[in-house]
Amino acid sequence: MTDTLTLRRPDDWHLHLRDGAALAAVLPHTAAQFARAIIMPNLKAPVTSTDLAAQYRERILAARPAGSRFEPLMTLYLTDNTSTEEIRKARASGFVHGCKLYPAGATTHSDAGVTDIRRIDAALEAMAEVGMPLQVHGEVTHADVDVFDRETRFIDEVLAPLRARLPTLRMVFEHVTTRSAVDFVRAQPQGVAATITPQHLTYNRNALFQGGIRPHYYCLPVLKRERDRTALLDAVLAGDARFFLGTDSAPHARGTKETACGCAGIYSAHAAMELYAEVFEDARALHRLPAFASEFGARFYGLPLNEDQVTLRREPLEIPAHYPYGDDVLVPLRAGERLRWRLA
Repeated sequence: MTDTLTLRRPDDWHLHLRDGAALAAVLPHTAAQFARAIIMPNLKAPVTSTDLAAQYRERILAARPAGSRFEPLMTLYLTDNTSTEEIRKARASGFVHGCKLYPAGATTHSDAGVTDIRRIDAALEAMAEVGMPLQVHGEVTHADVDVFDRETRFIDEVLAPLRARLPTLRMVFEHVTTRSAVDFVRAQPQGVAATITPQHLTYNRNALFQGGIRPHYYCLPVLKRERDRTALLDAVLAGDARFFLGTDSAPHARGTKETACGCAGIYSAHAAMELYAEVFEDARALHRLPAFASEFGARFYGLPLNEDQVTLRREPLEIPAHYPYGDDVLVPLRAGERLRWRLA
């Protein structure tokens, strides 16, 4: 049994930082662990242009802790009106690394998202032409579709037809949650990858209801069946380079989670690597964590591997009940519990 694990400094390929006071509250957690992160663009006024992405990037850089070299990798929020000119401008910027597809109404701050994938055919064709990755929130939003089936239906109705129309478009199927998603990614000859969160590797949907409704385990896509969790785990334990780390860490004030209509999102940035380490150790595959966390994502995005290193030590880490978050507090994943690993 190893008591330390040293690896290249990892990157988070799916992260929500919010803005303003919320940004200042959560960025130090990510900057302490990760060298870079793909920053989600679903602010309350979404980041729909390269100029807005540049302004948001500057706010993130200004909020970094003293001495931090954390690099935000920006994305654009696709709408029905995203132009091909904007796609080309974003690609030429050097700091925009993808465009995010939110089906309208699928999750937090997605109301301005795409109403029909065919409405953005021209933008997607431009993305394929210039090599801009598409980051996908893969759920349909039809009221008649069971929430636990939305990802599978999205694959059948949207993603597979899109792949057939534009086979050269590079895609990241973000926060995959089902066996169907794993099978889809594995079936593609090239150009398709997926991120996997710590919560979807650790929990199935029973966690939402243990001892009552558990709002801090509610995220979208929602936790799925145990067979789906096992499929995700099998994918990462196989060392498949198409599956890599993306926390989808999504902060919400406690008052917006513990309410009659709670927000979707789980906050894991406070202990992301420690959470993943427990998953890999429990599966007796700790040797698989370095590539999953520090190599596969960078290679897919065509970015250099990080040169500096971090070390995880087998030391107890007590997770507080909450963290300060503006005028409220933020309840993290595993609040009040003890983790087995600690980032040195």
